[in-house]
Amino acid sequence: MLRKIRIVAATLCFTIITLLFLDFTGTIHSWFGWLAKIQLLPAILALNVGVVAALIILTLLLGRVYCSVICPLGVMQDLISWAAGKRKKNRFTYSPAKTWLRYGVLVVFIATLVAGFGAIALLVAPYSAYGRIAQNLLAPLWGWGNNLLAYVAERVDSYAFYSTEVVMGSIGTFAVAVATLIIVGVLAWRGGRTYCNTICPVGTVLGAISRFSLLKPIIDTDKCIDCKRCARNCKASCIDVQTHSIDYSRCVACMDCLEMCSKNAIHYTRRTSQPKSANVNTAKCKTEDSSRRNFIVGAGLLAASAAKAQEMKLDGGYATILDKKAPARQNAITPAGSLSAHNMAAHCTGCQLCVAVCPTKVLRPSADLKTFMQPTMSYEVGYCRPECNKCSEVCPAGAIKPISVAEKSSTQIGHAVWIKDNCIVLTDDVDCGNCERHCPAEAITMIRSDVNNPKSRKIPAVNVERCIGCGACENLCPARPFSAIYVEGHSSHRTI
Repeated sequence: MLRKIRIVAATLCFTIITLLFLDFTGTIHSWFGWLAKIQLLPAILALNVGVVAALIILTLLLGRVYCSVICPLGVMQDLISWAAGKRKKNRFTYSPAKTWLRYGVLVVFIATLVAGFGAIALLVAPYSAYGRIAQNLLAPLWGWGNNLLAYVAERVDSYAFYSTEVVMGSIGTFAVAVATLIIVGVLAWRGGRTYCNTICPVGTVLGAISRFSLLKPIIDTDKCIDCKRCARNCKASCIDVQTHSIDYSRCVACMDCLEMCSKNAIHYTRRTSQPKSANVNTAKCKTEDSSRRNFIVGAGLLAASAAKAQEMKLDGGYATILDKKAPARQNAITPAGSLSAHNMAAHCTGCQLCVAVCPTKVLRPSADLKTFMQPTMSYEVGYCRPECNKCSEVCPAGAIKPISVAEKSSTQIGHAVWIKDNCIVLTDDVDCGNCERHCPAEAITMIRSDVNNPKSRKIPAVNVERCIGCGACENLCPARPFSAIYVEGHSSHRTI
């Protein structure tokens, strides 16, 4: 019964969290966005003391149920392991804990965070790793599937679906997502929860805490017949039938062993004393094993685009329109609410949930080494609408603070810069004014290109004090492939 409850709860959490990355309408986020905010590492980075304390208490009471129910990467591993189990039954065996590797990875993880290379350290963080997989691999498939349904529905005069822009990330982010899926998938296929119990820093920390959990699976040595069926179905490889012991630092409380035991020799209960042993030798072995397990190593808290399908865009069927290209910016643009590039780098886990919910697709995973996979803004396919604050609503780690629409409209994340050599007013000798007409901050004024000639064409002049860096001018500029006006990011945001 406990196993069935765990499976139902894990399925619901996994499905909803996956939909958070796929849903471009924002409907799922309004109801279940809190599931992203109860992930352990984002809660730590957001200094969400309540969530962190609740997860620690949950682990002290029930063991590592976080890993088997709440963590999407953990549930994904269970699904892969379950599929592998269809091919080969009873395929696991007990293996000693690789303590040196687990805590070694944790120490390197913490040291890398402290050194300011959080984007690199967070490549092994479970929630972020799953977010990259969902955003870079699943979201494009979801978007293309939606667009296909919209196309079919339109042919039968139905508007139940609408097409959406599918934007792929860089080759680097796609490669990292694929590599993560392959590594985690192979480990899960071959060894179940190997990733959780050797690499994952969250699993290591929760494992240290779960040694002291109130409820644990306990082996009743009077009923156990040493058939090893529980050990052969333990995906954490933590049940040693020979000594009738369980390594609780690796047990993820999946309850599989309870259901597999035909003699009802394993119970999920409170451990008040050492289990009775079948003989003196076993008792001695269990005492020695218990002494070893009481030694706790204290530890601190702890790739993307398959080439974009080149779709020929035509203007009235006559002129080919080139795709926009991003300019070389001196400073990356971070969304309003992130406060500064430093705050973004210090708190962002690179989960890309904000990228998934951005309705205009201006948020992209960074390819820069120090901010790898963290969101930056680029305006080739859209601009950051002043009335939208979705990214600040969904960020679970505090990298983008909640910000109201009014606050966003007065937050300067960058300023527009005019490039004379690209402007079609001068290169093609035509009137334009697109940038002025679409500037929501009214920061652009068209002035005569030649002050001494009242008939000269007008060019844009930017009021840097009013510009908020939304990118409307850059996105809607007709110049191709580089806009004649682009946004230069500010390292620290300003209020205007």
